[in-house]
Amino acid sequence: MIKADFFSKGKKILVVGAGRSGLAALRLLAAHGCDLALSDGGPLARLSQDDQQWLAAQQVQLEFGGHDRKTFLGAHCIVVSPGVPLGLTPLAAAREKGIPVIGELELGSLFTEVAIIAITGTNGKTTVTTLIGDLLKAAGRQVFVGGNIGTPLSDFVVSGQEADVLVLEVSSFQLDSAPSFRPHISLLLNISPDHLDRYGSYGEYGDAKMQIFRCQGPDDFAVVKADDPQIAARLTLIPSQIMGFGRAQGSPARLDKGRAVIALPQQGEEIYPLPAALKSYPQSDNCLAAILAVRLLGCPPQAVAGGLDSFRPLAHRLTPVATIKGVVYIDDSKATNIGALQSALAGMTRPVHLLAGGRDKGGDYGLIAEDIKAKVKSLILMGEAADLLAAAYGDFVEIKRARTMAEAVAMAAQVAQSGEVVLLSPACASFDMFSSYEERGKAFQQAVAMVARDADGSGQGRRETRGQMSCG
Repeated sequence: MIKADFFSKGKKILVVGAGRSGLAALRLLAAHGCDLALSDGGPLARLSQDDQQWLAAQQVQLEFGGHDRKTFLGAHCIVVSPGVPLGLTPLAAAREKGIPVIGELELGSLFTEVAIIAITGTNGKTTVTTLIGDLLKAAGRQVFVGGNIGTPLSDFVVSGQEADVLVLEVSSFQLDSAPSFRPHISLLLNISPDHLDRYGSYGEYGDAKMQIFRCQGPDDFAVVKADDPQIAARLTLIPSQIMGFGRAQGSPARLDKGRAVIALPQQGEEIYPLPAALKSYPQSDNCLAAILAVRLLGCPPQAVAGGLDSFRPLAHRLTPVATIKGVVYIDDSKATNIGALQSALAGMTRPVHLLAGGRDKGGDYGLIAEDIKAKVKSLILMGEAADLLAAAYGDFVEIKRARTMAEAVAMAAQVAQSGEVVLLSPACASFDMFSSYEERGKAFQQAVAMVARDADGSGQGRRETRGQMSCG
C-alpha cells in the first residue's frame, strides 16, 4: 500500500483530469516537491489564467486534448480525478505495469490523521454533510467540511488549517480509487439506481458505495439506513460497528411523531424535536443519520438540539417556492436520479403535477412506476429522456410535452387545482438544457414567479418564504 512518504522530490506523479480535484492534488504534490505532469482530454483554454500561470510556475508537464500512453507509463504514480473513467486505456496499461493509480481523496487522506466522518449514498449526501458540520460547530468543534462538495481534501491538507474533525462528502467515483481510505464514522444513506452509464449494473454500483466501509475496523462505526433493501443485503460485508437509522425494527435512530429518537448503547433514549422544515421525508431521515453520527462522536445533546433549530435546508432540494391559488410549487431540481424522485414522491400527501426529464443516466424508470401511479396526476416532460419517461408511465398518467421550463410550469399551472402540488423533480441530469441542476432550479423559480405575477393581477397570488411550508 502506498504511503505519504512515497510522494517526495524526484518522484514523477501524473495527475489525470484538470478539474477541481485534479488541481487540488497538484497543489499538494507540488508542496512535497514532486515532479508533476497533468493530462486532460479537454482544451487548456478551459482553465483560468491564474491556474495556467500556476501550472507554468510549477513547471508542470502539460498534456491537453488527449492522453498519451507514454506519459502514463513514465509516471511513478497516477492520481485520477473522480470523473475520469478508470477503464481508460492508458490507465489500464499503467496498472498492468504495476504503476499505482489512486484518487485525490486517497491522496489527501494519506497526509492527515484527523478523525474523519465520511458520507455517501445516492441521495442526501450534501444535506447530511452540511448538517453534520453545523451540529459539530454548534458543539464548539473545529470542523472542516468538504470533499465532493466545496473544498477538496488535498486543499485542506495544503492549507495547514487545523481541525478536530473532517466531515467529507464522498462519491462512489472517489471511493473507486481510495483503497486505504478509513473514516472513523462512515454513513451510507441509501442506494438507488444512478450512474449506470458508468457502472456495468445496479449491483456493481451498490458494491461501489459499500467501499466506504472496506478499511474500517471494530472500533469504527457504520451508520446505515437499515431498511434500505440494497444496504440490508450487504450488511455482512461491514467490518465496523453497525448503527442503523430509519424504520427498521430496533433501529438506534428512528422517528416518532415528528421527533428524532436516538438510542445509543448504555445511554437510553434521547428525544430531539425536528423543526417544521425537516419533518417531512426524506429530510427527516437525513436528520436521523446526522444526529446519530454526531452523538457517536460525543456531540452534546443540547448542541444537537440548537444546531437543528438553526439549520436551513439547502437550495433545490424539495424547496417550497410559492403557493399560488392554493397550489404549492416545489423545487427539487437536485433530484437527478430515479431514487431521488421516489424519495420526493414518498413525502407527498397531495396530488402531484410532476415536471421531469433531462439527460438520461441509464436507470430503469419502471422501478418507480407504482409510485408515479399512486401520486402523480399529470406528468410534464422535457429534455432528452422525455420519450423514455413517456414509455414508462404513459399508460396510466396524463402526459404533456414542454420545450422549455417556462412552458412546463405554465402547463402545470393551467391544470393544477387548489390543494395540489407542482413538483420539479426531474429524475435526470440537467446537462441537455442547463449547465447545472442549480441553473435548472433557478429557471423553475423564475417561471413560478411569472405565474405568481399573473395571479397577482387578480389578487390571488401569494409568495412563501423558504422553509416555512410543508412539502407534504
